[in-house]
Amino acid sequence: MNIVCFPSCLSIETMQAILKGGADKVKEAGAILAGGHSVEDNEPKYGLSVTGVVHPNNVLANGSAKVGDLLILTKPIGLGILNTAIKADLTTKLQYEEAVKTMITLNKYAKKAIEGLRVSACTDITGFGFLGHAYEMAKASNVSIEIDSSRIPILEGAIEFASMGIIPAGMYGNRKYLEGKISYRNKIEAVIDDIMFDPQTSGGLLLAVDPQDVDNALKGLANYSLNPYAVVGEIIEKDKYSIYIK
Repeated sequence: MNIVCFPSCLSIETMQAILKGGADKVKEAGAILAGGHSVEDNEPKYGLSVTGVVHPNNVLANGSAKVGDLLILTKPIGLGILNTAIKADLTTKLQYEEAVKTMITLNKYAKKAIEGLRVSACTDITGFGFLGHAYEMAKASNVSIEIDSSRIPILEGAIEFASMGIIPAGMYGNRKYLEGKISYRNKIEAVIDDIMFDPQTSGGLLLAVDPQDVDNALKGLANYSLNPYAVVGEIIEKDKYSIYIK
C-alpha cells in the first residue's frame, strides 16, 4: 500500500510522477499495489507498506552467519553522501545517474542470483550504514566479522565529497552507536572510514556465503548485471570486538 504525504504548494503532476515510479517498482518486484493513504504535509514523503508470506525454509535471517563464511556486498556504498551532494547541486550528471541507478535496482535480483547456494545469513544495508548492519549480523549470529576496507565498492564521487565534509548527519549517529564495538587492525583512510558509517538509501545486501559457493554467487550477480559487488570480509570466531577492520 502507498503512503504519501504531500504539500499543496507542489503540483499534482509531481505527485503523479512519484506514485507512478512507485507503482512501476512494485510491478517489477512482482507484487500488487492494493491502494494507500495520502496526507497533506509540509514536506513530501513517500513509502510503501508491504504484506506478504514466505516459506519458513526460505527465510534468510541476519542471525545465522557461520564461521568461515565469506561476506559479499551486492551494491556499492556512499549513497547518503551522494544524496547530500545532490541536494546541494554538486554532483556531475554521471554521479547523479549512478546514484539513481543504484537506488532503483531491486535487491530481488541479488536474491535470485544466490538461489540454491549455501547462504547462511543476509541483511540489507540501509540507514545504519554498512558497519551498522554488519554489526547487527555479528551480534545476532554470536560471531565476529573481519572487513577488508580496500575491497568495499564505493560510488563514484563519494570519496571526493566525503573528503570535503559533505556527509549526512546520520553518519555521526551511526559512528557514535558503534563506539567500542569495532577494532582496526591497521590505520585506514579517514574518508573510507566515514563512508563505511554512511547511511544508505536503498542499499544492497550483505550475504554470508559458504566459501565453496562464492564463485557461483559472483557469477550469478554478474548474470544479472549487478555491478560493482565484491567479497568484502569473512565471518570469524566471536572475539572481543564484533567487527575488525583492516
